[in-house]
Amino acid sequence: MAIRRESETVNNPKLISLMNIDFSQRVEALAPSVTLAIDAKAKEMKAAGIDVVGFGTGQPDFDTPDFIKDAAKKALDEGFTKYTAAAGIPELRQAIADKFKRENGLDYKASQIVASCGGKHSIYNVMMVLCEEGDEVIVPAPYWLSYPEIVKLAGATPVILETGDETDFKITPDQLREAITSKTRLFILNSPSNPTGAVYTPDEIKTLGDICVEKEVLILSDEIYEHLLYDGAVHKSVASFSQAHQDQTIIVHGLAKAWSMTGWRLGFIAAPEAIAKKIAAIQSHSTSNPTSFAQKGGVAALVEPMTHLAGWLEAFTERRAYACDKLSSIPGMSCYRSLGAFYLFPNISKFGLSSSEFCSRLLEEESVAAVPGLAFGADEYIRISYATSMEQIVKGLDRIEQFCCRQV
Repeated sequence: MAIRRESETVNNPKLISLMNIDFSQRVEALAPSVTLAIDAKAKEMKAAGIDVVGFGTGQPDFDTPDFIKDAAKKALDEGFTKYTAAAGIPELRQAIADKFKRENGLDYKASQIVASCGGKHSIYNVMMVLCEEGDEVIVPAPYWLSYPEIVKLAGATPVILETGDETDFKITPDQLREAITSKTRLFILNSPSNPTGAVYTPDEIKTLGDICVEKEVLILSDEIYEHLLYDGAVHKSVASFSQAHQDQTIIVHGLAKAWSMTGWRLGFIAAPEAIAKKIAAIQSHSTSNPTSFAQKGGVAALVEPMTHLAGWLEAFTERRAYACDKLSSIPGMSCYRSLGAFYLFPNISKFGLSSSEFCSRLLEEESVAAVPGLAFGADEYIRISYATSMEQIVKGLDRIEQFCCRQV
């Protein structure tokens, strides 16, 4: 057997040439994350003992309810630590189907449900199954930052429909109609929305769904913020208006937000059975099943009453009201009063700074971390998450006010 010395590794031209790798077009097409530098800087500052207020988190600051953790612990104690069916254990898939029947009036069989490693994974699976080179996917902006990138990974082209706070961050039926072409494969609908907190009314949802049914365009309906609503806003799934709507829709959902299970990585889809089977097939060759004992926690989350949610919504409502009023009172800034999720999306255009420059300077000068709107396709805005304590919100918004007053 040949012996290789360390010095030979350094001088071997064949090994050195491996450093000059040609990467795939799909990964080269991905946009660099505009948030990485700010996130890294914030962590560096915190490590140095600086009091940084973070408004970037996309997860509740509440702990996962105990009854869910207890179910996962019990599964561990009972040795439920092996492979499961790729699409999830039957108990979980049935619990998800029952949730859709109970809360949304939708009839799904367990065979139409696929549990995955989070909502993002579910979206990735949908794109991999339905899209290919030459297809177009309609994406309203501001959008969750991974939508266009996942579309590109599938080889398709994202078609961006721009909105602003003057239209409550909602696309119009005319915008959707004009965007649909013979290449349109999918329309992404996210209500309640990340990053804006916008919520389409049931009538608005139906109108957009009607267009997709008429034009035979599939709908990816991201409903993960379904339970986080304010000021009487109502969530209505586009799939619930008729069988035709349901047949055109793939619902993406998950347990991350309303159950504070972000790290558990449990998402799911509900879809026509033919699509669900293909999604399960592609998942079987990528991640296989979601974590076994996490699935048991997921069953508990879905079958037990959401007694924790009222208290969370009360806290979110208080924080949202304070933050929105405070941001709207800052000279030069305006803030749409969101109706869902736990984000605000204030307009910073009057300060003459790009969102990246605004957030970078805000971190450097006031030790406040926010997310540039550029990441969501809207450079005139920044995203503020109020999924943090009121103490942190008050402190952070006072600092933002100080920063903005210096720019006017």
